[in-house]
Order: sequence, then C-alpha cells, then structure tokens
Amino acid sequence: MHCPFCAEDDTKVIDSRLVAEGNQVRRRRECFSCRERFTTFETAELVMPRVVKQDGTRQPFDEEKLRSGLMKALEKRPVSIEQIDTALSHIKAQLRATGEREVKSMRLGEEVMTELRQLDKVAYVRFASVYRSFQDVNEFKEEIERLTAGSGDSVADVTKALADSGAEKKS
Repeated sequence: MHCPFCAEDDTKVIDSRLVAEGNQVRRRRECFSCRERFTTFETAELVMPRVVKQDGTRQPFDEEKLRSGLMKALEKRPVSIEQIDTALSHIKAQLRATGEREVKSMRLGEEVMTELRQLDKVAYVRFASVYRSFQDVNEFKEEIERLTAGSGDSVADVTKALADSGAEKKS
C-alpha cells in the first residue's frame, strides 16, 4: 500500500478490525519513510452479472436502479430501510448464486417480485402491474387472486390496501 503522504510503497499494518457487520476490514497503517499514519478499508469485490435486456442490449448491474425501483413500489408503505436493504442483499445473492456472467432482465424482475411478495403485498401488486404491463382491471384482479390464494389474506383486504395507498398518494 502506497503512503498517501509521501507515496512510499513500504508501509506496515498497525491494527486490523472487522467493521460493517464483518463485511469490511479496517486497517491502521504507518509509513516507514515519513512515519505518518492512515486508515484503509478492505471489502470483497463481488462481481455482479451483466443484465441482458429484452431487446438484447447488455448493461452492467446497477444497484441504485434496483433500489429506486423497489423504493417506488414501496412508496408510503410500512417497510423499513433495513428491510429494503435486506431484500436488495437477497436479490444480489440470488443473482451471484447463478454463477452466470449474464442474467436476463426477466430473471431480475422475478427476483424483485419474490422479495416484494414477502415484504408488502401492495408494493408487489404495484410492481407487478408495471413489470407485467397490466392492460385492464381484470389483470389486477387476477394477480390479486393469485397473491391471496393460500396466504390467508382476502382479496378484499388486498384490494382495500391498494385503494387506501392510492388515496394516500393523492393527498
């Protein structure tokens, strides 16, 4: 590691500690030449696969774009930032677990819908309506029926929550 003060490449590690819940190592270093001390942080570089869009174009994975999409679906919903971060981590882990260099955007969308289904049903239906390009009310109804089948929630409860969230957005 080069010293940021004198550019000497001979430094020693004085102290190392785990930070960021064990996902990062903080190291205090000292330069042999100028005796200045500085801190470095190490994290594992996990390469995310490229995303292949429906039109065949390829883009690097963009975590901020993914976060933005989740945030739009979860707008004014009772979901914490920690829950969103956990969902993002799950999605990224699933994509890395494929071991592929490229992943289709459809796969990414399905992973997002899986996480949203567990986080918040209203957000799930919001995202699904855009993702699957719902054309009419019947498609919403069918998706809500699929969502509530076996979940213990009634269609009326989810429909009311959707209506309430729409009323909140207008005010």
